Amino acid sequence: MMTWDAVLATRAKRMSASEIRELLKLLDQPDIISFAGGIPDPALFPADAFRAAYADALSGDGAAAGLQYSVSEGSVRLRRWLVGEMAKLGVSCGPENILITSGSQQALDFLGKLFLSANETALVGWPTYLGALQAFNAYEPNYDRLDPMTNRSAEDYRKTAEERGGKVKFAYLSPDFANPTGETLDEAGRRRLLGLADKLDCAVIEDGAYQSLRYDGTPVPAVLALDCARSGGIENTRTLYCGSFSKTLSPGLRLGWVCAAKDVISRLVLLKQAGDLHSSSLNQEAMARVAETVFDAQVDKVRAAYRERRDAMLAALEIHMPEGTRWTRPEGGMFVWVELPEGTDAADLLKQAVETAKIAFVPGKAFFADGSGGNTLRLSFSSTTPEKITEGISRLGALISKTVTPAL
Repeated sequence: MMTWDAVLATRAKRMSASEIRELLKLLDQPDIISFAGGIPDPALFPADAFRAAYADALSGDGAAAGLQYSVSEGSVRLRRWLVGEMAKLGVSCGPENILITSGSQQALDFLGKLFLSANETALVGWPTYLGALQAFNAYEPNYDRLDPMTNRSAEDYRKTAEERGGKVKFAYLSPDFANPTGETLDEAGRRRLLGLADKLDCAVIEDGAYQSLRYDGTPVPAVLALDCARSGGIENTRTLYCGSFSKTLSPGLRLGWVCAAKDVISRLVLLKQAGDLHSSSLNQEAMARVAETVFDAQVDKVRAAYRERRDAMLAALEIHMPEGTRWTRPEGGMFVWVELPEGTDAADLLKQAVETAKIAFVPGKAFFADGSGGNTLRLSFSSTTPEKITEGISRLGALISKTVTPAL
């Protein structure tokens, strides 16, 4: 019998299942109110626009473009549309500054592969997006805590990385309505981050997956836009912007993009060629048509729906959460982050929640590179109606009240 462990690469030992992917299975249980998966509501998808787009893409001579191999960089039509969207963020670029990827998750994998060697350091939030940790883990990095709002010096980061056998290669963050916390980094923090990256001579990976989903508050310039403004243009920047269509138009088509200086895009293209040649030609052709015709209206539609759901969750938390529990108040995105009193195990709480209260959430420990955060949890409001949100938070609050003893 084959002993696979004997032949696997060392990086395979760092791979683990996504707790969120496993929890998504609960969505198939009709009696469970799920706050687990950070997924769009399928009732809001622009299905009619996609039906028309696929029909158009497959009609006449145009079918050849959708059914044939394509360039690794991605559909020129789609990249040209993205040039306009990046301009709205304050980033002046051309199609050659954009690579289409199979979702932003592939972009994170490519960036981990491009920048990380074993024992080199990635700076990430504490907590940070679980999918980023999964993507980066395969390249055997060390992690250090990124917090642009502290006064920790570049020299301290550098010394820690060198003691671990490498250097700091990049800082990764989702500055707008971050997954999992829902928090937004202010402009001062973004500028401080760029200054830190200058001193460390490392890259900055800006995950803009939720950037379009602002419900209130004042928009903050993208990190890449700030980098462009101070450096004289995109070709002189150290920031790579990762975008996604998953939270606005459709996650099922698996389309995202990276926007950066041509020098780094050309290197990512080589990884794309080795990985899958190119993202689905047909999906790109359909996405371009839908983006050109309904993107702004679709974003307005989902913003209105998710704003109502966020408001319902925050209102319910105010009413039903016991003393000693804290939570974030996001200005956008899909998530609220809850902190329970120290010593509480959110994983144990989840078991009780599913069995007795018929509710689900994601324990926060999975989002910490060091496995801490056992007393935290993530709630997603995007795929649940306001009525079920109110009911589910009522059940959760009652369960926490019975389970947790507030610190005196």
